Amino acid sequence: MNWGLFEGLLSGVNKYSTAFGRIWLSLVFIFRLLVYVVAAERVWSDDHKDFDCNTRQPGCSNVCYDHFFPVSHIRLWALQLILVTCPSLLVLMHVAYREAKAQRRRANGDDGRRVHLEPGKKRGGLWWTYLLSLVFKAAVDVAFLYIFHRFYRNYALPRMVKCELPPCPNVVDCFISRPTEKNIFTLFMVVTACVCVALSLVEAAYLVGKR
Repeated sequence: MNWGLFEGLLSGVNKYSTAFGRIWLSLVFIFRLLVYVVAAERVWSDDHKDFDCNTRQPGCSNVCYDHFFPVSHIRLWALQLILVTCPSLLVLMHVAYREAKAQRRRANGDDGRRVHLEPGKKRGGLWWTYLLSLVFKAAVDVAFLYIFHRFYRNYALPRMVKCELPPCPNVVDCFISRPTEKNIFTLFMVVTACVCVALSLVEAAYLVGKR
């Protein structure tokens, strides 16, 4: 996946964001996107291959892995990053639309003014777009935190799980690859997501207060 595309697009949002929005973007790029690309993706690259069960019964390991990991942790994390950055792209598209409209007015001889001469100023539909984007970003992070909690109780992976699903001949012990390292990255993901939620809510309150 070309994560550099997101960086190039979202960098244009920076000049239309408040101070809280710039902190949010920096946090997403440095502590979430960069960590995902550089380290986290490699940590989970062997999760299926090195999921070992103490049986040679064909299909047992695959069935047990699918039961305990219904959705890959790292793919959920990637989907979370994609969805949480989409509202910022919507704001950028709204700004581009309004600036293109102003350019058409100038081309027709009207006194079209450039939209948002000051980056912190939001007016009209863009104010609502920006506010709704903040609410959506916070909602996405909260929803994924809940999903992670449901799939991985207390956001922790055990060192060993017991499985008795067919075609396993009996109760077998299955061992997860590098659970400690994965738990550290999971905790890091949860903390950064919570900080991003707090920043989005603070920025929303700031916008409403300024309004």
